[in-house]
Amino acid sequence: MTDFATVDFLTDQSLVPDPYPYYDYLREQSPTVWLEPHGFVAVTGYEEALEVYKNPEDFSNIVALGGPFPPLPFTPEGDDLNAQIDAHRTSFAMNEHMVTMDPPDHTKARSLLSRLLTPKRLKENEDFMWRLADRQLDEFISLGHSEFLAEYAKPFSLLVIADLLGVPEEDHKEFRTVLGADRPEAQVGSLQGQSVGTNPLEFLDEKFCNYLEERRRNPRGDVLTDLATAKYADGETPEVLDVARTATFLFAAGQETTAKLLSAAIKALVDRPDLQRALREDRSLIPTFVEESLRLESPVKSDSRLARRTSKVGDMEVKAGTVVMVLPGAANRDPRRFTDPHEFQVRRPNVREHIAFGRGVHSCPGAPLARVEGRVSLERMLDRMGEITLDEEFHGPEGDRRFNYEPTYILRGLADIHVQFTGRG
Repeated sequence: MTDFATVDFLTDQSLVPDPYPYYDYLREQSPTVWLEPHGFVAVTGYEEALEVYKNPEDFSNIVALGGPFPPLPFTPEGDDLNAQIDAHRTSFAMNEHMVTMDPPDHTKARSLLSRLLTPKRLKENEDFMWRLADRQLDEFISLGHSEFLAEYAKPFSLLVIADLLGVPEEDHKEFRTVLGADRPEAQVGSLQGQSVGTNPLEFLDEKFCNYLEERRRNPRGDVLTDLATAKYADGETPEVLDVARTATFLFAAGQETTAKLLSAAIKALVDRPDLQRALREDRSLIPTFVEESLRLESPVKSDSRLARRTSKVGDMEVKAGTVVMVLPGAANRDPRRFTDPHEFQVRRPNVREHIAFGRGVHSCPGAPLARVEGRVSLERMLDRMGEITLDEEFHGPEGDRRFNYEPTYILRGLADIHVQFTGRG
């Protein structure tokens, strides 16, 4: 049995397969706990997580990705660090991307997405999803087996975002190759610096800058032209690189988290044959099935903030300069909010209250997109596959299952999942 009192959440590999008993251990002490050796506050409680998410005045997103790594580029002084954070903002990793920005800069950057995430564009993108789902299934349906992440979840989620952002279809193959959807070992969209041969964010920045500069010179009436000609709310025209970075981060983060959602959903299908039968008999259950998959296996494992001012989270005083790490997977299993929190309940009445997509000003702008990707994928899989089961050659027999999860404290997701199915064509 693991001695949780000595565990280092950020490095201990024993927590990777199943972190949930550790989350329960932390929450039993307090929904907000100080953790060593890296010195940060871990938030496992649902209400306490909302307090952090909904309070950008006291909690900055500048450390959203790295948490306590690297150390702050300054020594905190006093109970209000706003001036220090502003003076050193460019010293923080990924400071140029929307996810680490604070209002009003974040509000300004996010406004560019309004030109993209329109009801009309989302409907067009959903139409593309139905065609793409069949195209991906066609690649392996006749074989009767699949490594689902590499052969469906990663290429599907990557190409959905590519279509949403208006990437020309003739470039889709290049995106699949460079960003790793055709290579199971690559960690697509990783935000921790792992190499996939080409830095994915650099590749995307360059591609989108080229697209947008060309559209500003020669408008075409397409999605990329809409992005290229988008203006801030005050009428100012943004720099091409700023628009490109908005697209780039949506691309990288949206692809990665949606692939993890799809793999968690199919794992639930094969773990629970009764749920698979229920969905086949009543497709109206699919949307809540997707939500419960998100609640139980939240793709974002940790989401960090920096205390800008000395304040409180729950009953705990948090000094200015403290890194506060919200653990969505823990908050989504808080028994004070969700009854029988470790159980998959496809008819859970309050399932939409989960915070897998965050809350507040930084709530995931791609959440509606991910939900549709999950629904469309499940519909077509159930249409075209017979009984879906785990491949025991890779995952072991019932009662002794083995799964590999990506060894990261930032994201939660399977590294692979091998399934078998009887074909329907």
